[in-house]
Amino acid sequence: MNDLSAGRRDADVTEIDSKRIAAAAEALIVSSRLGMAAGIEDLGLKAIIHELPDFFYVKDRASRFVFANATVARSFGVDDPEDLTGKRDFDFFDFQTARGFFEFEQEIMATGERRLDVEEMVRSASSELVTCRLTSKLPLRNDKGEIVGLIGVSRDITERQRQEEFRRNQAQIVEMIARNEPLEMILEALVLLVEAEIEGISGSVLILDRDGRRLYHGSSPSLPSIYSRMIDGITIGPNAGSCGTAAWRGKFVMVEDMMVDPLWADYRAVVQQYGFRSCWSMPVMTAQNNVLGTFALYSSEVRRPTPREMEFVAMATHIAGIAIERRRGDERIQFMAHHDDLTGLPNRAFFKERMAKTLHQARRSGRKVTVAYIDLDNFKDINDGLGHGAGDEVLKEVAARMANGVRASDMVVRLGGDEFVVVLVHQSNHDTGITRRLRELHKAVRKPINYQDKQLHVTCSIGVASFPSDGATAEELLANADGAMYRSKQLGRDTLQHYQSARDADLNLPISEQEELRQAIISNQLILHYQPQIDVSTLEVTGLEALVRWKHPTRGMVPPIEFIPMAEECGLIIPLGLWVLNEACRQAREWQDMGLPPLRIAVNVSARQFTDKDFARHVTEAIERFDLAPRWLELELTESVLMQDADRARATMNALRPLGIRFSIDDFGSGYSSLASLKTFPFDRLKMDRSLIEALPSDKTAVAIGLAVISLAQTLKLTVVAEGVETDEQREFLRFAKCEEAQGYRFSRPLPAEEIPAFLSR
Repeated sequence: MNDLSAGRRDADVTEIDSKRIAAAAEALIVSSRLGMAAGIEDLGLKAIIHELPDFFYVKDRASRFVFANATVARSFGVDDPEDLTGKRDFDFFDFQTARGFFEFEQEIMATGERRLDVEEMVRSASSELVTCRLTSKLPLRNDKGEIVGLIGVSRDITERQRQEEFRRNQAQIVEMIARNEPLEMILEALVLLVEAEIEGISGSVLILDRDGRRLYHGSSPSLPSIYSRMIDGITIGPNAGSCGTAAWRGKFVMVEDMMVDPLWADYRAVVQQYGFRSCWSMPVMTAQNNVLGTFALYSSEVRRPTPREMEFVAMATHIAGIAIERRRGDERIQFMAHHDDLTGLPNRAFFKERMAKTLHQARRSGRKVTVAYIDLDNFKDINDGLGHGAGDEVLKEVAARMANGVRASDMVVRLGGDEFVVVLVHQSNHDTGITRRLRELHKAVRKPINYQDKQLHVTCSIGVASFPSDGATAEELLANADGAMYRSKQLGRDTLQHYQSARDADLNLPISEQEELRQAIISNQLILHYQPQIDVSTLEVTGLEALVRWKHPTRGMVPPIEFIPMAEECGLIIPLGLWVLNEACRQAREWQDMGLPPLRIAVNVSARQFTDKDFARHVTEAIERFDLAPRWLELELTESVLMQDADRARATMNALRPLGIRFSIDDFGSGYSSLASLKTFPFDRLKMDRSLIEALPSDKTAVAIGLAVISLAQTLKLTVVAEGVETDEQREFLRFAKCEEAQGYRFSRPLPAEEIPAFLSR
């Protein structure tokens, strides 16, 4: 059994049954009316009592030893216990200590009250060693009941108390980890705990860097500080001292003599200066056996660690591993919370925190700060044409170029999607060099990007706002730089535009289309037209697709192709989409209240709208607001919408589908269609793109593809809707192919809401 477990065992052992031993001694002594010691000898128990590991003695009324066992004699440095007879504590202890014992014993004999389990600190007469004893003293009476002396029983509990103190300190270190106190404090407490248990030892913890190449200082409170600095950053390897080798091997390394061991050949001159001779190092490991660092013990003697010392090392290494792994986990969580997972750049949350400090320092120093809002042009084409793998590679390469093109005091942030922000801190009060640096950044982004066997050409639109002239807060600067970036888009993309502040209004600049669209959304300039969806066989109306139009005050009716792309670019697609959703639900409810048969209303949903975290809530609120049964609402999604964020798309669909809302995949067969989408996402309907329909039935290839798509959809139990049907021949082919539904000018153009009742009556 090891020392640590033995300490735990001792803590559970019941204290000496002082009453039983005392009673036996009293019987022995009193039974001999000739003398107490003689009585013990007569019963032949003297040898047994001498074998007791605890202190056992009998004293007379003057506190003189009448009998003492061998344990008492050894504590006084006396070979023969008989030599103690007639002696007192004054013969062995300093006066104050002996006087304390004497007065305590005289009080017991005077009062006749026993004193049990009293802790006594005893300093050896021959050395400075202090031990703790748990002592019980009982008055001894003769057959007449007279007190003739006392019996003392003591146990040395020094080791047990040391073990208890060790466990308390160990628990405190674990509590420090739980409280997330600084790692440096935790490791220092751990090293000091081990040093207190092992005499002549100095401890050290080194932490392996994330590259797994170098060991850096963790804690070494007792090592010379110069030595600690000299080994800080040591490269691990097969012959890199005890610690570097232990980290390299991932195994315990024991060096008995550093002066001769080859592992210390390159460092022998260093350690010789400080008198070190042996060093044992244990690697600190994760649960997955990855090296986190090392825990080492140095000694000035040539020696091996004892088994007990190895237990301390193992314990300390385990706790150090928990502490370091906890710190790294916290750092990883902190990094993930403030950085983009794909590019490793800081994210919006980091931008807000860092920007507040940057602007505070700029105010104090009177310096300027420039914010550049960067959006990649036509990035959607890369995702749609080459897949999201290509898009990710482009984002990572662009992020790396931006990060390499700024100074340490600057900041590059990925806000999301293809949007970045670069913050440039002016080194002086002048703007010298800022415009040049932005142009160099622009040029770096425009360089071709190699992807597989292709060269991808990427451009970007940049909007610039400066502190303090264009905004006093991070929010103002970001919004104004964003506005300047969209102005760059309006001017043809791939340009750099500076923010035009309110003072530019004096120039009577015309209002931008973006602002016009913003006003249109809030001032009821948008309207919905509805294109009927028809049962191909019966020509009955099965549903309506809601299509937005802009009734411009001067330009008249503006088709969606002229403003939807702009809404996508400037972020207005989300409020625009919400307006369409709510208006479609309102109109559907109104038709039902008029007594018209309920019809399914299909609403197109954009990528930005569908990936918005509040989209599902917006849909639920819309159908509840207008008391529309969810089965009458259908959401049309293109595959590119799904691929923006497949996991979120699936979660959104799964949240809405139990309500009864239906989903259709739009533009299937338009050039970027994946059968995996039909399997992965819970669609109800498949809409064949008009590019397939317009070639029917004369084009044999189109016929083959059309038949295959319809057959596939029917196998997957999806209803097929053909878009763009304009001729009787196309309708006849679709009926022959068992396509269920169709829409297009063959049946009806998109109609204003007020014309739908008349159309249905026909």
